[in-house]
Amino acid sequence: MGSAAAQLATSLTDAQRAEMCRPLTDEDLRRDWTYVPADRAGLTFADLNRAQRKGVHRLLATALSPHAYAQAASIMALEDVLDLREGGARGRHNTDYWTVFFGDPQKDDAWGWRFEGHHVSVNVTVVGDQVAVSPCFLGSNPAVIDYRGTAVIAPLTQEAQLPRELLAAMGADCRSTAIVADAAPWDIRTSDSPRVGGAAIEPVGVSGAKLPGAAAELLRRLVDLYVDRLPAVLAADRRPDLNELQFAWEGPLEPGQGHYYRLQAPNFLVEYDNTQNDANHIHSVCRFPTADFGDDILAAHYATHDH
Repeated sequence: MGSAAAQLATSLTDAQRAEMCRPLTDEDLRRDWTYVPADRAGLTFADLNRAQRKGVHRLLATALSPHAYAQAASIMALEDVLDLREGGARGRHNTDYWTVFFGDPQKDDAWGWRFEGHHVSVNVTVVGDQVAVSPCFLGSNPAVIDYRGTAVIAPLTQEAQLPRELLAAMGADCRSTAIVADAAPWDIRTSDSPRVGGAAIEPVGVSGAKLPGAAAELLRRLVDLYVDRLPAVLAADRRPDLNELQFAWEGPLEPGQGHYYRLQAPNFLVEYDNTQNDANHIHSVCRFPTADFGDDILAAHYATHDH
């Protein structure tokens, strides 16, 4: 990651560097993340030459596992499909994704970067050889493009299917505990908040400790699906204890109806929402709350270094 970031930073002109490189200490900007269509800090693909655009892709691939990188690339490509469906009303384009550095990857021991645009937000903090990737958001609109009932493109297929398999496998008693509301919220409850907290995100639902064997295995697979958005070396220490995990579902169980689910454990949060555009518009995020924007590794760094 350091090598890819340094190579990209070296390629920037002075004018590009002025736009793309911001101080690590700018906490407001670092935490000002979002997944809606809007202008961001930094430079878009359209602002970069071909080699620099490839450099951004190489950097992004260091923060995501191969399958998650493929998901992100597919989500970006869908911007042109969505633009066509909307008749060009919002002028969407697959180059509308921004990269910004926080600090200098060539000189600083502590630095960070963000890659972000509509339905993709990957927030990375680096301190020495420690890396935090959180929040990590992937969405999709449309969620599924099909032909005669068979999906042609569906970037978040397993995120949509596995929780339904889990609900079916857990049995009636556990299912009644897991379903905590008849209607789903309009969006993920934490939205693009800079910090996780508040009564609206208290753990609810069924505990992983209560699930029978087959359901427990499906819960583990669902957790792994989100943790494994990170490369293996980063995901290794991020898997929560299933006995400390809560799974909650909101909304009807019938396919095609708006629904939401949440996975929650100490220092682990996943939210998934599919309610908009006739339940064909997914928002999903994986966060490690004490590691959001590198809070944990930066706190240790600042405690032992003068700034």
